[in-house]
Amino acid sequence: MPGDKSISHRAAMIAALAEGASRIRDFSTSEDCGATLRCLDQLGVRISRDGSDVSIEGCGRDRFRAPASPLDCGNSGTTMRLLAGILAGQEFESTLTGDDSLRSRPMQRIIEPLQMLGAAMSSAGGHAPLTIRGRKPLVPIDYELLTPSAQVKSCILLAGLNANGRTKVTEDQPTRDHTERMLHWFGVPIETGDGEKENERFVAVTGRTAFAGHDIDVPGDISSAAYFIAAAALLDNSSLEIESVGFNPTRTLFLKQMQSFGLNVTVGNVRDEANEPRSTIKVEPAHDSTPAANPKSLLTLRSALIPQLIDELPLLAVVGSQIDGGIEIRDASELRVKESDRIAAKVEEFEDGLRVNGPTRLRGAQIESRGDHRIAMTFAVAGLIAEGETEIKDADCVGVSFPEFFELLSSVVE
Repeated sequence: MPGDKSISHRAAMIAALAEGASRIRDFSTSEDCGATLRCLDQLGVRISRDGSDVSIEGCGRDRFRAPASPLDCGNSGTTMRLLAGILAGQEFESTLTGDDSLRSRPMQRIIEPLQMLGAAMSSAGGHAPLTIRGRKPLVPIDYELLTPSAQVKSCILLAGLNANGRTKVTEDQPTRDHTERMLHWFGVPIETGDGEKENERFVAVTGRTAFAGHDIDVPGDISSAAYFIAAAALLDNSSLEIESVGFNPTRTLFLKQMQSFGLNVTVGNVRDEANEPRSTIKVEPAHDSTPAANPKSLLTLRSALIPQLIDELPLLAVVGSQIDGGIEIRDASELRVKESDRIAAKVEEFEDGLRVNGPTRLRGAQIESRGDHRIAMTFAVAGLIAEGETEIKDADCVGVSFPEFFELLSSVVE
């Protein structure tokens, strides 16, 4: 798999904040991560790229340069939200913008905490373009996440690096912890622990701490691997092995769900590199003696499960169309602010999710991806198990996260 997109974003930004050189191996090939590098270049960060290796000469927290023009984040919400946290602590004005899709996504969720930290913010009604007038030092805050979001959490933590004191973020549903792991890898003092309420967790950083550059090996992207795992599991007599895939505990729930369906997905050779676990994932034909959990019973995904499955929910809906009882997804209203689509199976739609009956015989269809890379890849998997031909419009949008997707898929499907 290509390098993990979430980890690559964070590696580049934290390397830019460090003092001295960092080398990032297996950096993501996605257009989204390319947008992060271009924005950092506009801010005066020296970057060189050799294939999948990226070298970054860090500016430290205080030596970013005011950009001569707006910073174009393309389609990348991670670029915009995390970079906003860095820019909040700089003593110049900057503007973050992006494509039509990104400019429609909600940004009030980062505007509010950054204003609490002391940055001056203006927006187009809570949407990009975002104009940020930073200050130094920022004011440390204690913040409870209103929406489970690793991007919002990371934005506040990165801003907290330029705050004069301890900045703490509390969440009541676990979200991806790549930022915390990366900060720890770079030697940034970071605290984690249980909150005051049941199921709460907090993470805190103390600002104005200098840290040095570090080399990083990025694991394979498990969200990209999910499409291949699902395809191999759903196609009869298929076998697949994927090496050196990220195995972060906040990203592995998809694998557990696949196993709960009775699909033969196994994990081995788990080890840590650059403070991130990675593994080898195998998919083999299901054993007749391995029953699906709750056969002929509707499987419901909701509540605390949703933030850990947010990227894979459309794919799980397709998988659910092939299992006894089908699948229901609730408490997933976050999908309403991402581009999505529906399959030509029996689907019941709710404000916060959907229900897919199963098993359902799928038929080939013409799919409008609407520029959504995860929808394009999801329905490529659906097309493999459908009867007849499936055509996906605007399929090039997969480049946002996985440019090699269709070429790699062709190489493993007979």
